[in-house]
Amino acid sequence: MHIYALTFVAESGVLYIYYYGWDKMREGVLKWVHLSMSVILNVIGTMLMMLANSWIAFMMSPAGVDEQGRYLGNVWHVIHTALWNPLNVHRILGNMAFGGGVVAAYAAYRFLSSKTDEERAHYDWMGYIAMSLGVAFLIPLPFAGYWLMREVYAYRQQMGITLMGGLLAWLFIIQATMIGILFLTTNYYLWQALGRMTGGERFQKYIKYLVFILVVGLLVFITPHTIVMSPAELKAMGGQQHPVLGNYGVMSAKNGGINAIIMTTIISFIWYQRGNRVPTVSWAKFGNIFMGCFFVIAQLNNVWLACYGYFIPANVRIGLSVPQVAGTLSCLFLMTPLNLAMLKNGRQLGPIRWGQIPPRSQYAIIMLATAFTWMMGLMGYIRSSVRLFWHVNEVMRDNSPWAYTHTIGFAANVISFNVLFFWISIMFVFWLGTLGAKKVPVPAQAGQPVPSPQPATGH
Repeated sequence: MHIYALTFVAESGVLYIYYYGWDKMREGVLKWVHLSMSVILNVIGTMLMMLANSWIAFMMSPAGVDEQGRYLGNVWHVIHTALWNPLNVHRILGNMAFGGGVVAAYAAYRFLSSKTDEERAHYDWMGYIAMSLGVAFLIPLPFAGYWLMREVYAYRQQMGITLMGGLLAWLFIIQATMIGILFLTTNYYLWQALGRMTGGERFQKYIKYLVFILVVGLLVFITPHTIVMSPAELKAMGGQQHPVLGNYGVMSAKNGGINAIIMTTIISFIWYQRGNRVPTVSWAKFGNIFMGCFFVIAQLNNVWLACYGYFIPANVRIGLSVPQVAGTLSCLFLMTPLNLAMLKNGRQLGPIRWGQIPPRSQYAIIMLATAFTWMMGLMGYIRSSVRLFWHVNEVMRDNSPWAYTHTIGFAANVISFNVLFFWISIMFVFWLGTLGAKKVPVPAQAGQPVPSPQPATGH
């Protein structure tokens, strides 16, 4: 706890110097010192998060203590529990995606309130950069979540059943819906952004096929295998398995759905990279054919494994996630660099017309950031609730009168209120930022017009 407090003080001090030294440390060696402080600030922030994660992980999967909770003398064992590393990876990716979403929402707010084309161009560019960073960490986030759930099952199978097929199962259906909203909104923004590029219209006719894959993948992903039911519902249904849903919703199918969604998002991003550019390398035709075949084979492999999971036992089925994830990650880490290599020194069909994007794209960005917040609140509640009536799982029981799990409706209302309060506060901060914005005149030489500020024109 002392280390956490000292780390928090250190972060506050570095942040103070970084912010107020912005203008003073703009040139020479001080510029690099200022840049280094930003790196140090992020390192300290990550340390803070990992220390907090160790508390959460200890409550879920205690280690370094005996059955009565007595400390065994090794603090590293207490920190490095079974769920600490999965939590670290999951929360780092989630926070990075969330941060990109908040910055993109600020850019969207400023875009919608801008009065000039120059301002709209700047905030359109800013929103794209923040959106790209958010999406870059959003794509691997489901894999980190799967790793976390896998480790939960490995630690205590009953905890996994409570999460995925028991008391909290409906919340996971809501979570799956939120993930679908995130990816649908991301793709929608990328498709809208193609309109600001000369040549982007050549991809518009194919978007309907991507929409079909996204919708089908989402429907498969949110379909549950089992649901929590009352005794009356169980009696009316004639057993634990639903006559329809009991035949669907196995993990291999869900993995197939989300992997199909992620691969489709990768395709949308590759299209955006090619929006106003055409490859001119000598092997462009071969590269296009190879990329197309690679995506088709990866998608067919994903769908086949999703279907094959219905014909094998559950303990074997769980292993199908490895080749499914491998195919998706191969598309991300092989095809995206290949596309950039093909576009190197490529022919431009025209400039990117920053600011010339429909306003609805900015509302999509705000929706994306809100969905990020909603899902983070939801998953935080799920992570805490899985301990049920334990302060520290199976070590320290909560014997207070309040040791019960709230209903799903109550939890959803509280989470929604927190999201609403957070974004009202954020919008207020955005509004305050507009009040403090100052117009800095650009000096011009005699007889020359003052140039308008322009954002970067590259990707």
